[in-house]
Amino acid sequence: MKRTFDLDLNRRPVVALADEYPAGFVDNAHSHERIQLLYASSGVMSVVTDTTSFVIPPQRAVWIPSRIQHEVSCRGPVSLRTLYIDPQYERDDPECHIVEVGPLLKALILEVAQFDNDYDLSGREGQIVRLLISELLASPKVPYAAPMPSDPRLVRVCREIIENPSDQRDIDKWADLAGMSRRTFTRAFKRETGMGVALWRQQVRLLEALSLLSTGSNVTNVALDVGYDSASAFCAMFQRAFGVSPSKYVF
Repeated sequence: MKRTFDLDLNRRPVVALADEYPAGFVDNAHSHERIQLLYASSGVMSVVTDTTSFVIPPQRAVWIPSRIQHEVSCRGPVSLRTLYIDPQYERDDPECHIVEVGPLLKALILEVAQFDNDYDLSGREGQIVRLLISELLASPKVPYAAPMPSDPRLVRVCREIIENPSDQRDIDKWADLAGMSRRTFTRAFKRETGMGVALWRQQVRLLEALSLLSTGSNVTNVALDVGYDSASAFCAMFQRAFGVSPSKYVF
């Protein structure tokens, strides 16, 4: 099995790596000189950068620009396909974002992951890679993310919520965890994330719900797992956020 250190990342515009990771695996904060596209063909990942938190089910990938620090953790066993992409393909507004992976893009990623490192740029492999790059650059950004604060005290709170979205602690307890007064905490949190703690936690819960639904969990179990008192309350919030009911959401 190929490992990152076995790859000559500068030989081709896209170099791919396929790997398997166990549940609970964490790849601590790091960065790459190339753009990285992380796609789990099965399993769910969490990706946290200095500015954003993502939950990545198999129907999505995350585009990570070059030199962006990021931490990856696996919610369960993950079959990972990683693309290392030449920085010349950086988008005009280089930032991490979610990419929807439809049937064509999935097929292209899985095909390129099987190429040798020195694939023929002028032949079939090169044509497929060019189509892959074209599809990635044309893909719209999907707004499924929660902004991360920069203050380490607030980051501590956010990581607690990400790890357990159903946590029911109130504002006062979160402020205590941050070592701040309630007023200072709420003002700082809104200033750094653009939203209050309750709304931020709601966003994290919805992202977690998306990942659980993608693994086949039923709506009632998902509602309870992410901290809602009832399936009806969860469904109403999901409908407002995504425009469809969770039972009809297409993953």
